[in-house]
Amino acid sequence: MSNSTKSYILGLQHLFAMFGATVLVPALTGLHPGVALFTAGVGTFIFHYITGKKVPVFLGSSFAYIGAIKLVIEKYGIQAAQGGIITAGLIYVLLSVLVSLVGADKIKSFLPPIVTGPIIMVIGLTLSPVAVDMASGNWWIAIFVLLVVIIITVFDKGFFKLVPILIGIASGYIVSLIMDYSGFSGTQPLVNTQKIIEADWLNIMPIFRGEFFTLPSFNITAISLIAPIAIVTFMEHIGDITTNGAVVGRDYFKDPGLHRTLLGDGLATFFAGLVGGPANTTYSENTGVLAVTKVYDSKILRIAAVYAIILSLVGKLGAILQTIPVPVMGGVSLVLFGMIASIGMRTISEADLDFTHSRNLIIVSLILVVGLGVGDIAITETFKISGLFLAALVGIISNKLLPENV
Repeated sequence: MSNSTKSYILGLQHLFAMFGATVLVPALTGLHPGVALFTAGVGTFIFHYITGKKVPVFLGSSFAYIGAIKLVIEKYGIQAAQGGIITAGLIYVLLSVLVSLVGADKIKSFLPPIVTGPIIMVIGLTLSPVAVDMASGNWWIAIFVLLVVIIITVFDKGFFKLVPILIGIASGYIVSLIMDYSGFSGTQPLVNTQKIIEADWLNIMPIFRGEFFTLPSFNITAISLIAPIAIVTFMEHIGDITTNGAVVGRDYFKDPGLHRTLLGDGLATFFAGLVGGPANTTYSENTGVLAVTKVYDSKILRIAAVYAIILSLVGKLGAILQTIPVPVMGGVSLVLFGMIASIGMRTISEADLDFTHSRNLIIVSLILVVGLGVGDIAITETFKISGLFLAALVGIISNKLLPENV
């Protein structure tokens, strides 16, 4: 099998990893799923161009903005939500300028391994209930998919070792269809084949009818509800880039620089708002795929971005992916999210930290307890501070205040 063929298959695996979350956000907020896929693909290309194609990440729909976007659309319409998303993207651009002026070394001094390791663990562990909830719909299917992924990852020595997620999802889908047709899935089928039948082959007509892309408007109230969330996702961006760098084994704070990753994320979100898509963010799901496959070529993520753009225009293909049973994705997610938490443990281990020092124990314990126990805190009806943001803040402050060698 040629290298290019392998790349296309690996790109498909990344597409499967991001698809569910990316289309869920518009489904919950009232935005167009096709536009969300389109802006995810284009946004990923924007990010890769700004960062010199050095950071292997995929940008998809951000969950942090769901409450605010949903409220704004209900009260003021999609165009007003677009104005808020555009402004959030501009805030990211301003933050990138600020980081550029301050310098990567200064930022990195606030994020040593004693802080970043537990933060990465929090990212993975906070996602774990989501994986369990998805799997609980049919544990037999989820466990089957999990075993397929584990067996291929551990025991296979050939090309299949690079695509265990793809094979796991395909196997789970086929078994789900067999269960449906044999009657073992019960009265509620696992795969909604009717959705595939009813889907249009092409989503071209909605574009010409003006249902696909919409022009933004700028409402001060809508902007005040959506834009400030960028301050919270700024810390989450730092956590995601730190995690991605830990998986790949590179310091992306220095090359291409945190200011460039922020700029890429901000411009991608700006573009999404411009055409009617949700705010973008770097996806932990795809970082989990990197950890499983150990293939870090950023070109593969751009191939996945091309697939996302194609899917936004081809209704049948998008419908097939939308009918993947939730337990199938749950089985895969049990591995992906666990891998992220494991990378956090590896970060702490490789830093050779001395846990006979009370200081280190206190910092790690505070980050884990706050990150896992506090959850999101609602400041207003739509503005929430995430547990990850609070955990990072507590970790940074305690690391600076507590004396060394204690």
